[in-house]
Amino acid sequence: MFKSKLFITLIIIIFMATVVSGCAVSFKTKDGGGYNGGVYKTANQGNVWRQKALIPTVSGKPKSIGGLNVSSLAMDPSDNRAIYFGSYDNGLFYTYDGADNWQVAGKLGKITIKAVAVDPSSKCIIYAASVNKAYKSTDCSRTWSQVYYDNDVDVTVNAIAIDYYNSAHLYIGTSRGEVIKSFDRGVSWQTVQRLKDDVKKIVISPYDSRVVFAATAKEGIYRSTDSGKTWADLSEKLKEFKDSMKFRDLTATGAEAGLVVLATNYGLLRSFDNGETWAKIKLITPEKKAIINAVAVSPDDSKKIYYVTNTTFYRSIDGGENWTTKKLPTERAGWKLLIDPEDTNIIY
Repeated sequence: MFKSKLFITLIIIIFMATVVSGCAVSFKTKDGGGYNGGVYKTANQGNVWRQKALIPTVSGKPKSIGGLNVSSLAMDPSDNRAIYFGSYDNGLFYTYDGADNWQVAGKLGKITIKAVAVDPSSKCIIYAASVNKAYKSTDCSRTWSQVYYDNDVDVTVNAIAIDYYNSAHLYIGTSRGEVIKSFDRGVSWQTVQRLKDDVKKIVISPYDSRVVFAATAKEGIYRSTDSGKTWADLSEKLKEFKDSMKFRDLTATGAEAGLVVLATNYGLLRSFDNGETWAKIKLITPEKKAIINAVAVSPDDSKKIYYVTNTTFYRSIDGGENWTTKKLPTERAGWKLLIDPEDTNIIY
């Protein structure tokens, strides 16, 4: 069994979810509230936040990702300061200095990046999904080639996950309901499971890469314990929690074997046995009022739980018994949380 470095430090990255007006770097924008989106960073676990959206230019006049809408994000599991920001309608951005400066992966163009993943054994191998395609770079985002194409242009590739034990193995999830696997870094593919609903996220256990979860939009989650060969439907185990089929987010953590936290329209649910049994995590707000956009669990302490809504960042240090709240430093919605590996006081 192996721990993934992706889950080892706490950097939580809140990417704000509303596209706003402006023309930073000729980005596609929509009418809305200014450049107060992008990335925010704190050095004290969420007490004080500062925006991190700078794009340096050769002219010396900086530009910004502060007016963009986030679609996906990922961190290089071998480098906690290398972060990838998949935008809505504006392509892929990356930073190698913990979000102080951002760069544009220009060769991909102004497309929506639904998912990003970095090979844990080679930081220059990066995968990105957009509409019905998956792309691969082998030279740190300088150039990209198409490695997957779905003949149905209405299908989208929503999820990418890489097996950290054998990074030649990777999974993608589609809006048609397939979990598709490659055994050769994207050269060829095979469908390992057809589900009833849109696959929104694929999560690999940081304790055992043979344990893989596929979360669907409205039909619950599925689990494989043999690297995708067979799958178990976990929806029956969730039915006692009303609206728990409607997915919001899913995370596993290296802090404790078997620990999985699921955010749904019901609220937060937690399992200590890879989804065999579930219990609710107590929230301040009623479950129906807690519209959770993303959840994260500290990689070094399973009692530290974080989640974000449209307006508020929530933090618990005792497994959800008590919560502290902080209004987001913007009127935009908090949309993504990302855990990084070196300093658990740093949150983005």
